[in-house]
Amino acid sequence: QELRPKSLDIKQEELGDMVEKEMASTSEAIEDAVRRIEEMMSQARNESSGVKLEVNERILNSCTDLMKAIRLLVMTSTNLQKEIVESGRGAATTQEFYAKNSRWTEGLISASKAVGWGATQLVESADRVVLHTGKYEELIVCSHEIAASTAQLVAASKVKAEKSSRNLARLQECSRNVNEMAANVVASTKSGQEQIEEKDTMDFSGMSLIKLKKEEMETQVKVLELEKRLEGERVRLGELRKQHYALAGAYDAAEDGEAKPAPAPRRGILKKPPLAQKP
Repeated sequence: QELRPKSLDIKQEELGDMVEKEMASTSEAIEDAVRRIEEMMSQARNESSGVKLEVNERILNSCTDLMKAIRLLVMTSTNLQKEIVESGRGAATTQEFYAKNSRWTEGLISASKAVGWGATQLVESADRVVLHTGKYEELIVCSHEIAASTAQLVAASKVKAEKSSRNLARLQECSRNVNEMAANVVASTKSGQEQIEEKDTMDFSGMSLIKLKKEEMETQVKVLELEKRLEGERVRLGELRKQHYALAGAYDAAEDGEAKPAPAPRRGILKKPPLAQKP
């Protein structure tokens, strides 16, 4: 008990219940996401028309397909977890199994939360896009996050599963399907954005030479400002990722209870090394 991770201050029976509750909560979040997308679809048909309606329908349809793929993924993952627990692996009860494999259980809970959170964020981003208050780029980022969290869930489930398990094969197939549907969301979002921008093509035919020159200079200034801002955001993203990896590494080290050895002090080249001491 003393060697167990300090962050896991949970009783055995509570840990098993947490896994089941988290998977059920993820399923509910996905079901709610599907309902919200259907509501957005009917709202878009009532409030938009033409190119905008076509774009919204294509994006929302791809989001619906992605949600269905995620729902099947969670169901298959739940079946695989039951199979893993029923195989025993030296544990008498479900609660004892989850407690005995607490590190794995924590990873499973974290992965499930990530999937549910990604689905919720995707729906909220789609809602803002349909209402003309959001950005298309948000949908693209959410799709990438869902693909990443799906890979995390598959990896967490794969650790304890038998290689010959049919449920594991189904889970991997569901993961590929989720990635394909997420790619479809990205593709439909990009094509829709381009279609909307083409519709709003600017007409310069009525401008005078002086007005055209002024617009050209102002546009050049905006281009330089955006390039500078883009470079700054890339640097910020790199620093955020470094900090993320550093914190993740520190957390893993604390969980393992291992401390990295301190680097040996540098010695002068001409100094004689100290004699070995008895242990």
